[in-house]
Amino acid sequence: MKKPIVFILSALALVTSCSEKTSNEMNPTFKPENVEVDNGVMTPEILWSMGRIGNVKVSPDHKKVLYTITYPDIEKNSFNSDLFISNTDGTDKQRINTKFKGSWSFSFTFGGKKKVKAEKETTRNQVSSPGWRPDGKKITFLSKYNGDQQLYEMLPNGKEVVQITEIPGGIKGYKYAPDMSHILFIKDIKLDDTPNDIYSDLPKANARIEDDLMYRHWDSWHDYKYSHILVAPYQSEEPIVEAKDIMDGERYNTPLEPFGGMEQITWTPDGKKIAYTCKKLSGKAYALSTNSDIYLYDLASEETKNLTDDNPGYDKNPVFSPDGLRMAWESMPRDGYEADKNRLMIKDMETGKVIDFTANFDQDIHNPVWNLMGDALFFISNRHATEDIYRVNLPGGDIHKITDGEYNYTSVIPAGGQLISTRMSMSMPTEIYTVNPVDGTTKNISEANRPILNKLNMGKIEKRWITTTDGKDMLTWVIYPPNFNPEKKYPTILYCQGGPQSSVSQFWSYRWNFQMMAANDYIVVAPNRRGLPGFGREWTEQISGDYGGQNMQDYLSAIDTLSKESYVDENNLGAVGASYGGYSVYWLAGNHDKRFSAFISHCGVFNQEMMYTTTEEMFFVNWDLKKPYWEMPDQHYDFSPHLFVKNWDTPILVIHGAKDFRIPYTQGMGAFNAARLRDVPARFLFFPEENHWVLTPQNGILWQREFKGWLDKWLKDNQ
Repeated sequence: MKKPIVFILSALALVTSCSEKTSNEMNPTFKPENVEVDNGVMTPEILWSMGRIGNVKVSPDHKKVLYTITYPDIEKNSFNSDLFISNTDGTDKQRINTKFKGSWSFSFTFGGKKKVKAEKETTRNQVSSPGWRPDGKKITFLSKYNGDQQLYEMLPNGKEVVQITEIPGGIKGYKYAPDMSHILFIKDIKLDDTPNDIYSDLPKANARIEDDLMYRHWDSWHDYKYSHILVAPYQSEEPIVEAKDIMDGERYNTPLEPFGGMEQITWTPDGKKIAYTCKKLSGKAYALSTNSDIYLYDLASEETKNLTDDNPGYDKNPVFSPDGLRMAWESMPRDGYEADKNRLMIKDMETGKVIDFTANFDQDIHNPVWNLMGDALFFISNRHATEDIYRVNLPGGDIHKITDGEYNYTSVIPAGGQLISTRMSMSMPTEIYTVNPVDGTTKNISEANRPILNKLNMGKIEKRWITTTDGKDMLTWVIYPPNFNPEKKYPTILYCQGGPQSSVSQFWSYRWNFQMMAANDYIVVAPNRRGLPGFGREWTEQISGDYGGQNMQDYLSAIDTLSKESYVDENNLGAVGASYGGYSVYWLAGNHDKRFSAFISHCGVFNQEMMYTTTEEMFFVNWDLKKPYWEMPDQHYDFSPHLFVKNWDTPILVIHGAKDFRIPYTQGMGAFNAARLRDVPARFLFFPEENHWVLTPQNGILWQREFKGWLDKWLKDNQ
C-alpha cells in the first residue's frame, strides 16, 4: 500500500501561450493573486486553487531553471499549466510563449521533413515533460500537436519549434545522450494477443482471458503492451521515424509500474551505454517479488548486462559519476519487502566492487545525485518526520546534514556552487528553493503560491513527544485551528497514516491537508506511530505482522494524551485515515472503548483475508501479513477489522474509488454494508473514476465538503 505521499503531476506539465514579458505582465493561465480569501480562512476551493510546481530542470550551464506551474481549472474539471524559465536566483522570471511555427508541411514521407504549415500557438494540454537539450541551446518537450505524442525542440524563448520524432503510436518519455549522438525514448510495445486477436471472427467481443497474476496493477488492467526503451541516432533536420528496441520481445516494463519515471533510465556520460531499471519477472513471480535490477545496454555490441544480479531486493534509479567510472543507485536488500532500508550503493565500473555507503546510517535515502566534481553525492533522507538534504563525501563516506527545519525537501539538483531543490511543509505547497550546500541557507525562487498564502491564516504546528504504552517516545504533530483560543474546547481529530510505512512528515496534501482540517476548526493529532520511517529500522519494522498490535496502542496513546488538555473536547473526538490509515479506522471502530464519536475511512482494508486474495502486489501482503491466511488461520488475520463489527456503534463515513486495485472497492462496500446492517449511522462516498487517490478538481472539492460535513454533524452539532 505504501506509495509515495507527494502528489505526482509530471504528466500534467502543460504549456499555454502568452506574450513574452516580465513576470508581472505575463498574463498566465491563472492568476493566484485573484483568489479571494474571506477572513484568512482556507476553503476547499482555495486549497484547489494552489499552483503545483513540477518538472524542475537546471540548464546545462547551471544558469537557468525551467519548471511548470500547474493550476486546476475547477469549472472545467481539468488542469492547465504554464512553463516558466528564470535565473537560478529567481530573477528574470518569464513565462514561455510557445508557438509551432510555419515552415513545415503536414505531408510526410519516409526520410522527409515534417513542419507545421502556419504559425499556431499551442493550446492547453498539448505539451508535457519539458527539459533541456544537453548543449543547453534548446528546450525539449513532448506534444500531441500532430496526433500521437512526439518529441519536439524549441528555443528557450518558445520560438522555432521543431518536431524530432515521428514514431508510429507515439512515445512516453525521452533522454538525450550526453554527446547528443543518440536519443532514447520509451514506448508501449504490443506483445500479447487480445481475445479479439485469438478469436478474429469475434471483433466485438468484450472480455479478458487471464492465466496468471498481475493482470491489473494500481488502477489499470494489463493492456497487452510493455513499456520498452528504443534508441535512435539524433537528428534535428528530419524527424526520427524508426528506432531500435533494446528489449526486443521481452515481456517486461521499464520504468517500473505504476510510478517509475525517467529517473530509472540514464545514459553513461560517454553516451555509449544505457542503464535502466527493470523487474524481469512475469505473472505470479512478478507479483511475489520486489527484485528489480539495473541493466546496462551497450550500443556498439548490443549486449545487455545485469549490474545488480547479486541483490535480491529493489535496485533502481542509477546515476553515473561525471567521469563515468562509478554508478550510484538506490537499493533494498530483501526480496518482497517494499519498505526495507533504502540504501545508497556505489559500484566501481572497472573493478565491479560495490560499497554500501549507508551501512552505518540508520535512515533511508532517496534521489541521490552526484556533485559536479564527482567527489560527493547529495540525497534526501527522513529523520524525525522531516525530509532533509544530506551530503556524503567520497571516498571516506562521511555523511553531513545540510538543511534543517520543519520542512520536507523532495528533490535536489547541483547548480554551480548552489543547489536547486523543491520544498514543502504542512503550511506550504511545493516551491523551488536555492540551498547553500555549506551553511544550508535557502531562498524561495518560485513563490508560485505566495499571493494566496499571504491571505491565509495558518494554524500553529506543534511537535510533541508522547510516551507510548511500552515506554517509547513517539513524535506527534499537533495542528491547531487558526486563531486558536486555549480557553475554548475544540473537537479533535486523530489522523491515522497510511503505508503502513509512510512518514507523517511535513507533507502538503490536497486531501489529507492538516491546515484544511484545522481551518474547519478542529485540532488535528498526527502521531508517527510504530511502522513509520525516520525513527530507525526497529521502529519501522515492528508493525509487520502486528497490524492490530502496538501501533494501535500508539494511536490511542496520542489521542489519550491530547484529550487531557483543557482545550480538547474529549467528548467529541474523531478518527480519520486512508489506506492503512483506513484499516486503522476500521480496527478502531471495533476496539476504541467509546473514545470516538465519528470515523472516516478512505480506501481502507476491511477484511484482510479478502485483501490477500484480491490485491495485486502479493509481495506486500506476504511480508506484512507473513503468510496466506490458509497457512496461519489463528495468527495475524485475527487483526482483521471485519472480525470486530459486532462492537461497531459509532457513525462512519466510508470512501472508496472504483479504480482502486490495491485495495478493491468491495472492501469499502463490505464496511458500509456491515455498518448499516447493524443500524450504525453510515455513508458511502463512491468515486467511479478515481483510484486509491482522488485526483480531479471537482471530486477533490466534493471530498473535502463531505469530509467536513460528516465531522461537523457528529462532532459539532451535538456540542
